[in-house]
Amino acid sequence: MSGHSKWHSIKHKKGATDAKRGKLFTKVIRELTIAARIGGGDADSNPRLRTAIDKAKGANMPADNITRAIKKGTGDLEGATYEDMTLEGYGPGGVAVLVEGSTDNRNRTVSEVRHLFSKHNGNLGNPGSVAYMFHPKGVISIAADKTTEDKLMEIVLEPGAEDIVTEDEGFTVYTAPTDFEAVREAVVKAGIEPDDAEVKKIADNNTALEGPKVQQMLKLLDALEDHEDVQNVWENSEISTQDLEAAAAG
Repeated sequence: MSGHSKWHSIKHKKGATDAKRGKLFTKVIRELTIAARIGGGDADSNPRLRTAIDKAKGANMPADNITRAIKKGTGDLEGATYEDMTLEGYGPGGVAVLVEGSTDNRNRTVSEVRHLFSKHNGNLGNPGSVAYMFHPKGVISIAADKTTEDKLMEIVLEPGAEDIVTEDEGFTVYTAPTDFEAVREAVVKAGIEPDDAEVKKIADNNTALEGPKVQQMLKLLDALEDHEDVQNVWENSEISTQDLEAAAAG
């Protein structure tokens, strides 16, 4: 999995400025529409849509916006047609980067993402160049003040959790993708609200970064995540807390 702190990533997402909120809404609306188009508009039978709705609510998106996006996906309302897209590349120091998104113009999006890689000391790769390094895994992150390790273990082991990692700031529960929903629901039913919960792409091995390459990598990730056609960016960098803090300060 990515070596730098998952808690730093969560705080970074939650601390998005108002200027980025419009882009965040655009990304979530697209995901709601695509999820509804592929799996139908019933969140109970469509896990991807349920996750998208959770993201929308987490971003404080009005209920009417959520409903409209879902209806566009099911065809009840007219809207643009988007397709899922996966791009692969390398960041500074050879870090593997997997970009997932949606677009109504693939050629335009590929060109823009290629430019972002080049601008930040990376390069876009060929299909299959890094995707084989990543595998889906359910990831549920919970702040330390919400529960204890013993209590959390009692809650998540029976529905299928594979592992629990404890850090100073909280706990991270890992599951197989097929068990993710059952484990997440068990956590919520126990009265614990996860800080982050989704099926993510986790790399088999990490690539260590230090010095100037750390800041270059963080700038590439910020640029990719800021692109309105990009939904998720997965990478395999390993960065020490000290280097991460130094890069953020610089």
